[in-house]
Amino acid sequence: MAHEKSESVILEIRAGVGGEEAALFAGDLFRMYSRYATSQGWQQRVLNSNPTELGGFKEVVFEVSGPGAFSQMQYEAGVHRVQRIPETEKKSRVHTSTATVAVLIRPKKMEIKIRPEDLKIDFYRASGPGGQYVNRRETAVRITHLPTGLAVASQTERSQLQNKENAMAILEAKLLEQREKGALEKLDAKRRTQIKGAERAEKIRTYNFPQNRVTDHRIKKSWHNLEMIMEGKLEKILKGLKKRSG
Repeated sequence: MAHEKSESVILEIRAGVGGEEAALFAGDLFRMYSRYATSQGWQQRVLNSNPTELGGFKEVVFEVSGPGAFSQMQYEAGVHRVQRIPETEKKSRVHTSTATVAVLIRPKKMEIKIRPEDLKIDFYRASGPGGQYVNRRETAVRITHLPTGLAVASQTERSQLQNKENAMAILEAKLLEQREKGALEKLDAKRRTQIKGAERAEKIRTYNFPQNRVTDHRIKKSWHNLEMIMEGKLEKILKGLKKRSG
């Protein structure tokens, strides 16, 4: 693959359908990937997060860097579905919720050129769970790329400058993804069919807690010991996906 040697990727996890339970699941996925990254010896840093009161995330964006980061994580892009009894559920009913994962390649320097005049930069006060402000200064940053309308934000750091750098990293990755997507759309239908598996809209995996099972729908294969998988033991799943893609 063209980006096999890329060593830095940005993962963007967003809560989908299911309210607070979806946000908790997004948090579980973040911890799962973080533990897997630690096991691989990769460096990681949070670029932006929007936490909820119960410890979940409406959105969390983080970067992992190290040998093989893209070749391992590329298969995680798509819709992840969870089936379990939420902690907030009083009648012990199983709920189905979702979270989406985007895997963006961190562009190398000069790979994406952004003109300063194409940016609208806004500063605001960072907010925590429940919407309350977490500090008095306007350290959070929102950057809008005027030619494309893409908007990104970062409020994780206490420094306005660091948040701006984080937001720029996310923007560059999104612009690269958009550029590559445009190039792929110009290819023939056969190639488009092959790359369809990377579309975010597709449900790629189900985490079924009552049955202690994870199923990857792309390779129609299931694994048990869900607790270990959520602790970051992803090797078997990723090996199966890698084998499928040849």
